[in-house]
Amino acid sequence: MFYGGLRARWSQFWVLTKPRIVQLIVFCAAIGMLLALPDWPNAAQGRRIVLACLGVWLVASAAAAFNCLVEKRIDARMRRTTWRPTAQGTLDDRQVLLFLSVLGAAGSWVLWRYVNLLTLALTLAAFVGYAVIYTIVLKPRTSQNIVLGGAAGAMPPVIGWAAMHGELAWQAWLLFLIIFVWTPPHFWALALYRVEDYRHAGLPMLPVTHGQAHTCAAIFAYTVVLLAVCLLPVAGGMASWLYLGVALVLSGMFCRYAWQLMHHYSDALAMRTFRWSLWHLSGVFAALLLDHYWL
Repeated sequence: MFYGGLRARWSQFWVLTKPRIVQLIVFCAAIGMLLALPDWPNAAQGRRIVLACLGVWLVASAAAAFNCLVEKRIDARMRRTTWRPTAQGTLDDRQVLLFLSVLGAAGSWVLWRYVNLLTLALTLAAFVGYAVIYTIVLKPRTSQNIVLGGAAGAMPPVIGWAAMHGELAWQAWLLFLIIFVWTPPHFWALALYRVEDYRHAGLPMLPVTHGQAHTCAAIFAYTVVLLAVCLLPVAGGMASWLYLGVALVLSGMFCRYAWQLMHHYSDALAMRTFRWSLWHLSGVFAALLLDHYWL
């Protein structure tokens, strides 16, 4: 009984870290680290990559838990999030604060001790951008919350680049730009599907404030811009034909989904668009990595 109860309690803490989102964050940071190197990492570089990923994972998990804490009343009014422990009250504020403080402090120590100060500074800036500026300031006040707040979510490859060099280059900011432009159509597709949830929670997401047609048009516009942005690594000499082919197919399909949303909207199609956006980002970054090391 004791161990069963302990596992159940730790599973609740695990939920607070939003593991799927954090996995994508760490993945993008790791891609930034590997792209920053001219060749396969040696033993010392491999160790740094592992430790940097650990530090980013811990701090990102702390930010996710802070988000759950701040939005517990909103989460309780949304079907998508009502099951979270903070929304249900199965974990109290003091427990969550202690948990996220330990995660944040441990991650910060790892980055400071084993990586470098620039990586720590950028990671903490992303924490503040997501947990405070986006969650507390922007999200409840403007329909452009995800556009303005998307900068925090676009930081992982920049953080990864800094972890390997202790400085930044234009390539890192190009990776940032891809995620920054990708973020609005990704979230708006989900917001279309969950519009009643956001309306009930009182959050001014774009489908709530401007309606379905406007949101679908905005998604399509962003996917077109995203297609162009995804070609910049080739224009800048950062990638070649392998990446170009993958980026064209993935971005073209994203545009196609967005076009269909504008002309034949359905909730099922909105959800397929959202899921495709996840494949798009993962595929584009994986293609960059393959192109970098095999061509």
